[in-house]
Amino acid sequence: MKTRTGLGLVLLVAAAAPALAGEAAPASDAAKLPYVYTSWKQFTVADGLPNDHIFAVKVDGPRVWVGTEDGLALIDKPTARVVRTWQEKDGLPFRVVTAIDVDAKTGDVWLGLFGGGLARLSGGRFDHWHQLNSGLVNDVVYGVAVENDHVWAATTAGASRLDTATGAWTVFTEKNAPMEEIWNYAASYDGKHKLYLAVWGSGVLEYDVKTGRFQEYLDPDGEMEIDLYRDDGINHVIVTGASPAEGVVWVSTYFGGSRYDGRHWRGYAQQEGGLPSDFNNNVKGRSAQEALYCSDKGLGIVTDAPNEDATWVAYTRDAETGRGRAKVTVGGKVVENVEMPVGVPHSFTIAADVDGNDIWVGTAKGLGWGIGEGYYPGTKERPLHAYGQPVPEPKPESSAVQAGETPALPSKTPEGGR
Repeated sequence: MKTRTGLGLVLLVAAAAPALAGEAAPASDAAKLPYVYTSWKQFTVADGLPNDHIFAVKVDGPRVWVGTEDGLALIDKPTARVVRTWQEKDGLPFRVVTAIDVDAKTGDVWLGLFGGGLARLSGGRFDHWHQLNSGLVNDVVYGVAVENDHVWAATTAGASRLDTATGAWTVFTEKNAPMEEIWNYAASYDGKHKLYLAVWGSGVLEYDVKTGRFQEYLDPDGEMEIDLYRDDGINHVIVTGASPAEGVVWVSTYFGGSRYDGRHWRGYAQQEGGLPSDFNNNVKGRSAQEALYCSDKGLGIVTDAPNEDATWVAYTRDAETGRGRAKVTVGGKVVENVEMPVGVPHSFTIAADVDGNDIWVGTAKGLGWGIGEGYYPGTKERPLHAYGQPVPEPKPESSAVQAGETPALPSKTPEGGR
């Protein structure tokens, strides 16, 4: 196995803490700081993945399912090995796997296929649903969510819901749901009674499982190019992800991120500091205080929301050296820069999942496993690891990833094109 591992730090340096007015603190001083993942393992085709372009990752106990541009992979966490892969030659109905969810009751693995519809891996066999044999509204499936006996598929032409007990399908489009646009990017279930759809151009749709009614969340200021009034609602209607956690909904968009606790909205933007980029591909809520934002310029983790001076850790890869970087920001000010031999495989991050203290991050060039030994939520007093000159900002990796590769998420322009 050629899995690359970074254990410990080669260099951690602090850019002056705000209270020190630009001067580095002595090593004995402590500050309230977030946990930083400094131990990483990377998985690529060299380690058995069918493809390095990762669209989806789903933790299932000791198993980690990985959706790639050319097949499905299964990682056995105890051995840290890719133990099985499926491509079209192995019965996978379509090569590109863009979404994964697991039915906790049956163990069935549900797959969204980018152009191939919906698939289920059950008992070693694939079942396949598409436009010609089912009520699936479109074969381009971006998101999948298991909700009780139902499976939701977020597609480019609306959302479809399959009742696995009866085989009945329900389709949601602009005809029976508040969708100004029908391009659905993601689906997620809170485990209780709310199902969330992230919709391009229609914000977030909250579906009440008990009543069968939708609640629509849009940007109240109505501006397409900017968020005119901060915290007045969702910060933009071009939504790529909606992830519930502990009664809070985390939202990712092409123009920043948002958090909603049922009463108050909080918006996040790159210019405030912390969030690596306003162009976000996805989001995974860990708790009511912490979420992982997958952007085109790194993984951003907000750790102590809803504090006004939010604390962020931004994980990137230096394009020239290949080393990992983590930048800690408090209230828009950089307080710590961390360098490590191995970090996220690429700064273009696409998907993430939480695994207890660990995290898994899918990128345009491989899968990263952040090992959370000693993890703690929020912030706590700890010394800065080492002191010296601030680490220079890493050279950003191209959003195009590599010449000739497909983009991480096919997108629509405001004019409606692709």
